Amino acid sequence: MHDPPEEFVEELKPAFVVKGKEHEERNNPETAAVEKSGGKILFGSGDISFSSVDLMRREWKELDPSTIRKPLDFLARHKFGTKELVAVLDRMKKLKVCVIGDIIVDEYITCDPLGMSQEDPTIVVTPVSQEKFIGGAGIVAAHARGLGAAVRFFSVVGKDETAKYARQVIDRYGIETRTYEDESRPTSLKQRYRAGQKTLLRVSHLRQHAINGELKKKMARDIKNILNDTDLLLFADFNYGCLPQPLVDEIVAACSRKGIMMAADSQSSSQTGDISRFQGMTLITPTEREARLAVRDFDSGLVVLAEKLKEKSRAKNVVMTLGPEGMLIHAEINEKNQRLTDRIPALNSAPKDVAGAGDSLLACASMALAVGADIWQSIYLGSLAAACQVGRLGNIPLTPDELRAEIRI
Repeated sequence: MHDPPEEFVEELKPAFVVKGKEHEERNNPETAAVEKSGGKILFGSGDISFSSVDLMRREWKELDPSTIRKPLDFLARHKFGTKELVAVLDRMKKLKVCVIGDIIVDEYITCDPLGMSQEDPTIVVTPVSQEKFIGGAGIVAAHARGLGAAVRFFSVVGKDETAKYARQVIDRYGIETRTYEDESRPTSLKQRYRAGQKTLLRVSHLRQHAINGELKKKMARDIKNILNDTDLLLFADFNYGCLPQPLVDEIVAACSRKGIMMAADSQSSSQTGDISRFQGMTLITPTEREARLAVRDFDSGLVVLAEKLKEKSRAKNVVMTLGPEGMLIHAEINEKNQRLTDRIPALNSAPKDVAGAGDSLLACASMALAVGADIWQSIYLGSLAAACQVGRLGNIPLTPDELRAEIRI
């Protein structure tokens, strides 16, 4: 025997009772019991969007480890194993990291496709869910914090709701943050409209002009004040004006005097980016296109290209990311300035969202170098971090446990 629905509902006291649309015009004896406990009764047609949203939300966070393939030949070639990698992760907790660069908020708007417009050849969709994540230099700082380091973060924001959201999330991550308001620009917001696990449209709300002289002075002063308590400084540049060249040069000079390790990534969405403007870095991580833009060479092979970039930037290690082809590592292996080049394949065979790969690589690989790992161990860990990051949708900070689990599989 089943209890009558009104008795079951009265005992359960649900916030909502959902019934099929066909019941809307009928007698529903449980209505009084629902309303008595402050709930509501809803009628739905079983629209697929409800299940789609649930699946999408799981997709944000769930990583499928079966898609990650480790190149054991790379470990054998450079003579290290899992014990050394785990030890490197453990040492990262002692680091004090400073991250400087453009903060970005990424918004993913998941839609149901409705079809083609009858008036013109336009795809029509309806939004069913929105999710926001911290991106840009903010997620580099969050990755460093997630891996256990004490992190200070410096960036520029607008005077808007996006800035409030960014500050709240970064504070929740436990990052010591200093943001500088610039009313001449909005906080950078990138919206991605997606349907069926594909991005249909990207809309970027941003400005790319350099910050004014007053903001530059404030940032330089505040950053130099914390350098005595810094082990590693990361430039996460997206060419939106947060890092004008005079500010970069002043910070680089101050770090060089104090012997602070520096690493940089400069993502170029236009023809204006130049990773080589960050001089004397221990590690730079450009894409092939960014490397070619920096040295104005669109014909040479990858090794020649990496060597030209190394010479121009005076970087110790150049790691050129090649998308699904993995990475090329052009490393300085001893004090005699001898170089060695190697390749590591992309470790995730089924990426869901490649947007955050470079950020996770920069954070993890540079932190490994800062605690004494060699370039090969560092890039292997950075590659593993990138594989974890692209295995889920949206930017979610890395954790040591995720990397340990992948190392040991």
